[in-house]
Amino acid sequence: MSFIDWQDKIKDFKKVDVRGIQGNFFPGLKQQAAKLPVGAGLEVVQNFDPIPLYEVMQELGFEYHTEQTGDADHAYFYKTTASSDPGDIPMRPAALTNMPLIDDELGKLSVSFWDLTWNDSKRFLPYEFRLLLSPTNAVGAGRMRQATQELVKAYIHGLPSAALDDVFELLAWNQRIGFFSSEIGPSTLFQAYKTVRNLEKQGKSRAEIGAVLKEKFGEKNPDIKVQ
Repeated sequence: MSFIDWQDKIKDFKKVDVRGIQGNFFPGLKQQAAKLPVGAGLEVVQNFDPIPLYEVMQELGFEYHTEQTGDADHAYFYKTTASSDPGDIPMRPAALTNMPLIDDELGKLSVSFWDLTWNDSKRFLPYEFRLLLSPTNAVGAGRMRQATQELVKAYIHGLPSAALDDVFELLAWNQRIGFFSSEIGPSTLFQAYKTVRNLEKQGKSRAEIGAVLKEKFGEKNPDIKVQ
């Protein structure tokens, strides 16, 4: 379907104005979206184009269309297919929702930069390779929460666990055994990796493992949650 097929229905969409909301508003928005029947929709109002929402809402069975009115962007999400609740999704930069609290323009710039980094067709390195670089860079910067999110994203996207083996071997080499043992070993990052390896040994499918990763290392996990 396209926007022209459902544009006459947007007047009946529930409006959710997230401008000025402090912290990560997506869990609450996801709950509302998951409850909607096929043929219903949401209107999300934000100070900038809410690009990080699009792929996630598509996973929930929605098409989208965005219009700018004055100083606000109105994103319309129309549910076209029924979908199961994908659980907590630790894939999107929830922390970016804090940027507009500092400055609206900073919010726009942050989202645009994220979109350029991850979605622009001019990027040379394959997406999977950039997914591997992201958690290693996060570890190097001491950001274990981000590293965990990126690892989960990489695996769910389809990266083989053998590639993750290489990553942790290189982390042990470059960060040294002492740091690996005291900091990486007890971290949520390594717990996520062990979850993948243990469930694979049990013969679980990637979809089953992905569901467990989302449940254990999503917003319900206090070490991952973004306020």
